[in-house]
Formats: sequence, C-alpha cells, structure tokens
Amino acid sequence: MRSLPKFNTVIFDMDGLIIDSEPLWRESEQAVFQQVGITLSETMCHQTTGLSSAEVVEYWRQRYPWQGASNQQIKTQMEQKVIDLIQQHGRALPGVLSLLKVLKQAGIRMAVASGSAPQIIQAVLAKLEIGEYFELCHSAENEAQGKPHPAVYLTTLAKMGVSAEQCIALEDSVRGMQAAQAAGLFTIVVPESINYQDSGFAQADLKLPTLQSALDNFLLPKVTAAL
Repeated sequence: MRSLPKFNTVIFDMDGLIIDSEPLWRESEQAVFQQVGITLSETMCHQTTGLSSAEVVEYWRQRYPWQGASNQQIKTQMEQKVIDLIQQHGRALPGVLSLLKVLKQAGIRMAVASGSAPQIIQAVLAKLEIGEYFELCHSAENEAQGKPHPAVYLTTLAKMGVSAEQCIALEDSVRGMQAAQAAGLFTIVVPESINYQDSGFAQADLKLPTLQSALDNFLLPKVTAAL
C-alpha cells in the first residue's frame, strides 16, 4: 500500500460518498425501467454502480432491448426521479460535514468529480447546503467516457491546476477507484456496506468504513501537521 502523500487538494466522488444516494438511484432505476417492461432486482442494480445515467440506460438496453422510449427519454425520467428523491430524502453520509469543515479550515482545496449529471450534482449540493466548500464540480457527462476511464479526474486536475501527486481522491465504487488511480491519484475508498467486501477494492490505496474514520485516523493528522 502506498503511504498517504502530502496533499493540498481533495477530489470527492458524490453518489454513495457525500450523499446516501445509491439506494435512491436503485429505486429510480427500478421504477423507470419497469415502465418499459424490465424488472431490475437490487443485485442487478449493483451492476451499474459508478456508471453515468446515460451509461446505465445503454447497459440495460444492450441486455434487454425495449420498444418505444428512447435512451434520452429514459435517462431524463431516471434523473428527474433521482432529483425528486434527493430533495425528499437526501442526507449526508457519516463524517461528510466534519471532513469538509476540517479541510476548509486547513486551506485544502476541494472539488467534486462525479458520474452524475450537472443538475443532479447541484441538487445534492443544494439539499445538503455544502456548495460553498467546493471550488469546482465536474460531471463525467461532459467527457467522452465515464468512469472507470480517468477523464473526469484528469479534467478536474487540469481545471484546478494541480498535479495528481498533490491530490487525493475519495471514492465509493470500484469503477470510481479505477478512474482515480488511472489518473494517478492516491485513492481512499469508502464503499457502501453491502459492497464493502467486493474483491475489486483490493487495489485501493486505502479502504475504510466511513469518511469519519478516514478523517480521524488518516486525514486529520496529516492536515493538522500542515497547519
């Protein structure tokens, strides 16, 4: 395992890391695809964790082609359903607010690099009232390829004007971890509990149960030393 580097920037994934939205995505996915005759189980929904909504739609069309609704129509319905659920039920995951406050106090720069559409990113930041913490939010929808391709991270690094060596990434999915590592970032994964034992996380630089544990045991000592 690589040792935690000296860093001045942290790039956050969003879904399943900042906000407990993976269950909301699964609910949306199941409801929308049911309308075109596709019944998705919880296990099936886990297959698309970390993909953009456009990639999710294409993933299921390739496996269960349907008639009628276009990919764009399904994508729009799924995203609107997720936004509605976020506004109703969205909540920050353990340790998020504490971590954001500590990093801001220490002068650490922060960004979001998410597979979600820009309007979903904005819905989350508004619901949790955390937009002030992030210098930049970048969506993989603006890239030719989503995670696990590193494009969303490479663009975020370029826009922030920092090198991968100065930055760490926080992720919750295997695809996200692969994207961050392919961009050269030290990557801490905080998987959803149901996926915690996934063998794909064996390649992570560090795997922890919550962001609070990441803060208390690893990031806080590093940040405190820099103050």
